[in-house]
Amino acid sequence: MTKPLVVIDADVLGRHRTGDETYVEQLLAALPEVADDLRFAAITRRPELLPPGVEPLHLPARSQELRMARAVPSLLRRTRPALAHFLHALPLRCPCPAVVTVQDLSWERDPTVMPLRTRMVFRIVVPRAARRAARVLTISERTKRDLVELYRIPDQKIVVTLLAVDPAFHPEGERDSYLLYVGAIEPRKQPLLALDAAEAVGRRLVVVGPTKDEPLAEELRRRGADLRGYVAKPELVRLYQHASCLVFPSRYEGFGLPVLEAMACGTPVAALEDPALREVAGDAAVFGADLTASVRVALVEHERLSAAGLRRVRDFSWHETAAQTAAAYREVLAR
Repeated sequence: MTKPLVVIDADVLGRHRTGDETYVEQLLAALPEVADDLRFAAITRRPELLPPGVEPLHLPARSQELRMARAVPSLLRRTRPALAHFLHALPLRCPCPAVVTVQDLSWERDPTVMPLRTRMVFRIVVPRAARRAARVLTISERTKRDLVELYRIPDQKIVVTLLAVDPAFHPEGERDSYLLYVGAIEPRKQPLLALDAAEAVGRRLVVVGPTKDEPLAEELRRRGADLRGYVAKPELVRLYQHASCLVFPSRYEGFGLPVLEAMACGTPVAALEDPALREVAGDAAVFGADLTASVRVALVEHERLSAAGLRRVRDFSWHETAAQTAAAYREVLAR
């Protein structure tokens, strides 16, 4: 009997898209292990990055608009999958049932997170995709609530598949004195608050992540922050392992993967109060409206928080994420 073919849009691979890329990378690695009743293929411009068990569907792309309007529908018509899985948006014409993952609705909750034109595009394509898809996957209960409240997506159509961490993230070595910020340099992430906290406790701030707001990055540099930009996974692991604390001042998250990655390395976390971050960290991080005060607590209670974080991380597994995702695929295929 021929196995149903599931095609996953993996265009983010190799593009330094942080959370999106990690999600697709880890999902592709785990799916063949948990769903041997299905065949998997991935649409990508970087076939060499695909794991074993996933067939490459090479599709170079310069324009995302043309890609989703023409190239992807054409490829799907040729390959004739039983199901296709996309992030955030569906092609204009999808010749098969589709699943879409929506990681967050930050642009709805905070209009400052992206330029007006991009925000208006997201406000069209994301609700359209969520309504047309056979299933909507989200990465937290917080995003599920937002989808129900803002887009009126039926509760029973949404499946929460929490993220996890790569086994590469683990404790090792001595701690340095620096504080670590991991995330894009953009207003929503509020990296200047991380720098304020670092200055208040007399520590250096190391910043890891792509620059989306150059004036903000320049201000960080001017005030002495150590900006590393995008770093490869081995270097990111090392920075987590040796940091005295992860400072996470984002004002809106769909999940907050750096929080989990830091805890997996035994690194204390100080963050602003946020429903998704609470969902991820529970009582294993320090939350509060005063980030500097939270950093002071994290530095003093390092051993307790390190142990609590390592225990908390055991509740998250890419194997389980993939199993829940595959179960959603099967529900759609059984229709």
